[in-house]
Amino acid sequence: MTLALDRSAETVTHQDIPAVVGASLRVPLVTGGQIGYANLDHAASAPCLEAVQSAVNEFLPWYASVHRGAGFASQVSTKLYERTRGVLRRFVDARATDAVVFTRNTTDSFNLLARSLPKNTSVVVFDTEHHAALLPWRGRNVRRIATPRTRLEAVSAVDSALAESPTGPRLVVLTGASNVTGELLPVKEITAVARRHGARVALDAAQLAPHRRVSLRELDVDYVALSGHKLYAPFGAGALIGRADWLKAAPPYLAGGGATKLVTGEADSLGVVWNTGMERHEAGSPNTVGVYALGVACERLSANWEAIGEHEAALLARLRRGLAGLPGFAELRLFDAPVDRVATLSFVVEGFEPGWLAAVLSAEYGIGVRDGAFCAHVATRRLIAEAGAEGQQALRVSLGLGTTDEQVDRLVLALRQIAARGARWEYTRQDGRWAPVGDPRDLPPFLD
Repeated sequence: MTLALDRSAETVTHQDIPAVVGASLRVPLVTGGQIGYANLDHAASAPCLEAVQSAVNEFLPWYASVHRGAGFASQVSTKLYERTRGVLRRFVDARATDAVVFTRNTTDSFNLLARSLPKNTSVVVFDTEHHAALLPWRGRNVRRIATPRTRLEAVSAVDSALAESPTGPRLVVLTGASNVTGELLPVKEITAVARRHGARVALDAAQLAPHRRVSLRELDVDYVALSGHKLYAPFGAGALIGRADWLKAAPPYLAGGGATKLVTGEADSLGVVWNTGMERHEAGSPNTVGVYALGVACERLSANWEAIGEHEAALLARLRRGLAGLPGFAELRLFDAPVDRVATLSFVVEGFEPGWLAAVLSAEYGIGVRDGAFCAHVATRRLIAEAGAEGQQALRVSLGLGTTDEQVDRLVLALRQIAARGARWEYTRQDGRWAPVGDPRDLPPFLD
């Protein structure tokens, strides 16, 4: 049996870019014919790595229940599931004592953490956060900060917010990379401020982890949350990794099998002894396939950070050069000065509604981008106004492992053509979104 999580990336060298499923996908155009699909929406959900697909296919015949099965397949599944905790711990360079709780995604992870906070915990969070990191703390003593225009002011704002917070447990929640602009926040500097105030730090690494190495110890954060569907493992698993004390002391996130050590009594008078390990927060049959896929993706990415960084930096530079001359183009930015960033960029084009532009790009050019407020409504609307534009929505382009020079160039050319001559097809709103009138494109056969 060859199944294992700790194999080296045998088909990927340090110089390679890991291949993704769907790289050769062709999609129909409303104007006729087909074209290679340009997936420029990695920040929403990244495609599956071919290595992950292969690993999952290899594992599926062995898939069985975990933890409580006597069968050999159950033992294999349990071993892979538990071994993945170590893979995730290494992926984020966690401390030996840190817990790894498997969740559905970053949203699930932060809701779990919010349920685990000690009583009277104060929370400091920037208003530019994704809703996954912005909303779970409602009902607590929350101080929301508008992200200032410089990194130094951002650090100072956290310092002031913590100084004004009541005594007791305190938690700073911040993103590693903005899902709207791609800009990196000064995590290490903010963590240093938090330490002076005795506060903990929870890092939203959903947008950072697919692009850069994340070191929990180097950044000195207490918790890291991430999502498999951002990490080229779209099988429904995520993780919360960090200090175990608050998690151990908290009531189980969900009540059910797996979280329980012993249940006694009758139906109307049950006594429950909960598990003390991290399984207390993983009730129900876990997503073993998704967890394994997440671990495989993390291993493959970890073996190729240098090549991935060079690939994405070159693509982003190419994109920004191309868009710079687009009439009416205005980029959204958190900070006034250029800062390090991942390959994500949001913008508006004067005179064109983002939703309409996205529909035209898809229907006439085979390009997939994201329009809207990106589950960061407060941030997106404020940044649009600060860019001197109107409206409450923008267009977002996010690049990744499957992106090519041709796709970037096609997007730039398409936007210039649309700005110059408009669309070649008629569009109308359907259920609140723009769509081609009388769309002639056939859906794939598996949807029949």
